[in-house]
Amino acid sequence: MTRIVVIDLHGQFTHLERRALRDIGVDTEIVSAEEPADEVEADGVVLSGGPDMDRVGNAPDYLDLDVPVFGICLGMQLIAAELDGEVGGGDYGGYADVDVEIVDDEDPLVGSLAPDTRVWASHADEVKSLPEGFARTATSDVCGIEAMSNPEADLYGVQWHPEVAHTERGDEVFENFVSICESA
Repeated sequence: MTRIVVIDLHGQFTHLERRALRDIGVDTEIVSAEEPADEVEADGVVLSGGPDMDRVGNAPDYLDLDVPVFGICLGMQLIAAELDGEVGGGDYGGYADVDVEIVDDEDPLVGSLAPDTRVWASHADEVKSLPEGFARTATSDVCGIEAMSNPEADLYGVQWHPEVAHTERGDEVFENFVSICESA
């Protein structure tokens, strides 16, 4: 059975990320961001959403594991910041429904959602420029980089929250990530 851990970056929806994975048959648990990455056994890692970069603990170390990593909201921003992308404040704070355009229908994480989908997202902070090797895979009128991907490095991220009921086809994003982990 595929095992995917959710690294808790103190987000209000972290338990829903674990539940979404469990509901599709994945062996999963929530792991503290203080847990050393080299002590965690997993086929994949989800970096949860969270309030701010100051409380990410050892989460950057999980990028060095030889397993796929999926960053959600703050988790995506963490990936970008650690790999020399740019993260900054968005024009819109708070949570809202957002229409997202999928710009890469071949992307293994979000491509199946093409041509567009409706999501629940916060844009208090967002990725402003991609790290080297990444491609923008989704965009919106609210945020230029709604999703990013580096399949060569097995690193993926979305600005939105696929784990909440307000997001259309959120389970499909988790199913796609499980497929990525199983084929890695």
